[in-house]
Amino acid sequence: MSSQPLTCAAAWGRRQAIAVAALSLCVGASWAAYPDKPIKILVPWAAGGATDQIARMLAQPLSQAMGVPVVVDNKGGAGGVIGTQSFVKEKADGYSILLATSSTNAAAPHLYNKLGFDPVHDFTPVLSLCAIPNVMVVPTKSPWSSLKDIVTAAKQSPGAYTYGSAGIGGSQHLAGAQFKTAAGIDIRHVPYKGSGPAAQDLIAGHIDMMIDTGSLGSIRGGLLKPLAVASAKRLPALPQVPTFTEAGTPMIASAWYGLLLPANAPAEVVERLNAEVNKLLKAPEIRNRLTEMGAEVLGGSAADFAKFTLSEIKRYEAIVKDSGAPKE
Repeated sequence: MSSQPLTCAAAWGRRQAIAVAALSLCVGASWAAYPDKPIKILVPWAAGGATDQIARMLAQPLSQAMGVPVVVDNKGGAGGVIGTQSFVKEKADGYSILLATSSTNAAAPHLYNKLGFDPVHDFTPVLSLCAIPNVMVVPTKSPWSSLKDIVTAAKQSPGAYTYGSAGIGGSQHLAGAQFKTAAGIDIRHVPYKGSGPAAQDLIAGHIDMMIDTGSLGSIRGGLLKPLAVASAKRLPALPQVPTFTEAGTPMIASAWYGLLLPANAPAEVVERLNAEVNKLLKAPEIRNRLTEMGAEVLGGSAADFAKFTLSEIKRYEAIVKDSGAPKE
């Protein structure tokens, strides 16, 4: 039986359908090939801090899982804001991943009048990695051997002592501000371009103290002395160190870390990254290394992380307000 000739409209519609189908196949094939080139993990802090340590911990095993090189790119400054500003301009193709923190993506929106990015609409959540309580540390040669020693000295000499941080709005900055309020003391904030440089100056004795998340290596190396942990209970990694509450100044302060892509990243890419990193977080080697840092390993779905970040932005509004940190 011969077929009826197509009208012009029908022929055009058929050509459109074929074109759309071909395009869909091409798009599906392109994402099925993801990844086919190196992936970058952008760390918006200087090398040496907890964020950098976590990124480098994940890079090699993620490279093996994805079959392409995974490199860490440090771009510090302004409490993580400069690197995060640059990240949102990246393509949302899965080849640039942000290692986000509570400082950059929950606290910073309440600390800067001109942030340069929207903490909700400029990102695609992938998953939550871990949370690390802050630890009060001082140089090994410090005369202080307890949190009470710091409080006593600061009350005797208001404004005479300093605490360092990775930058304005960082977890160390806010923890220090919380400590000032909780203890009723006056200590001066000294911001750096990352917790690594701040810790180096602390070890050298150029500043007096830090409330930091990435200091366990320096503690174990005998370079820093821990006085209190800002968590509800003692850390398994530092069982001999009291909590701030046990030390007489009730306070809880921790930092969280997670992976984000730029806005509108393909669902297939999010799912692949989420699945692979969740597997890594369950691997004994990674879990043990994070636990040794004092971290609580998290993981979970992209949707869970999206809900969490929204709630954290709201929660940090009160934390920043209570800390008295000025808006820049």
